[in-house]
Amino acid sequence: MSNFHLPPMGFGPGSQPEEGELDYLQLPSGMRTYSAHHPQVDDPSAVTPALKTLADLAKAAEACAMGGMASFDLSHLDAQNRALIAETMGQGEVAMKIRGIPALMVQESVFAGVWQIAGAGVDRIEIGPVPAAALSRAFEPARAAQGLEAPRPAGVVNAPALAAELLDKSASFRAGGEPHVINLTLLPHTEADLDWLGQVLGEGAVTILSRGYGNCRITATATPFVWRVQFFNSMDVLILDTFEVTPMPEVAIAAPEDLSDSGARITEVLEAIR
Repeated sequence: MSNFHLPPMGFGPGSQPEEGELDYLQLPSGMRTYSAHHPQVDDPSAVTPALKTLADLAKAAEACAMGGMASFDLSHLDAQNRALIAETMGQGEVAMKIRGIPALMVQESVFAGVWQIAGAGVDRIEIGPVPAAALSRAFEPARAAQGLEAPRPAGVVNAPALAAELLDKSASFRAGGEPHVINLTLLPHTEADLDWLGQVLGEGAVTILSRGYGNCRITATATPFVWRVQFFNSMDVLILDTFEVTPMPEVAIAAPEDLSDSGARITEVLEAIR
């Protein structure tokens, strides 16, 4: 008769403790996509100026896909024609606040790369990768940068090394250069580190919100080419926090193919109205 051997402990069904459900950080959801809207126009002859403007916008978008920018003043349009332009443009993914004189509010239309710009005495549409003022004014100081001479409070640990790297990359950045990214999410840092970096870099004139996939908040610093780029999920929880050294973070830029598509889509809407 063979000896009976008990199975080893810790093996077989039911031998392991039951695990609770894995709790993952919620990622962005509900990506925005283009949806055509065709305004209802009873008498196209009454909105001839608006239709001509739309035709011009379509041609400019196709041209700007090859490079360059275009600007269209809308202040000459009467209320009916201006309302048709506003209805056709709608609201897209990206909005900007640009400080300065005049202060500007920018809203991307549903046509990527077609930007509606409003301010004191300003009512225009710009076509291009980003509005011109977002580039030219970005690093004008709303709060001046203090540099490495900023008073360093208790609790600042890793920020001096990050600041030195950002200032060096800022000073050496050249047009056409590759963006330089520091991912704060992967680096140990304290709240005091972030506060001190804010003093070192200052605050620029441009703030951008992109709602294409979750929320992305982009803030220009007062240090040339340095941006703070933060991604939030649908619960407004920060999931990625970076500094980027670049003229404009890529997430805010309309690509050439976007501009080409916008030209075709504006033409499609124009044909439906006519």
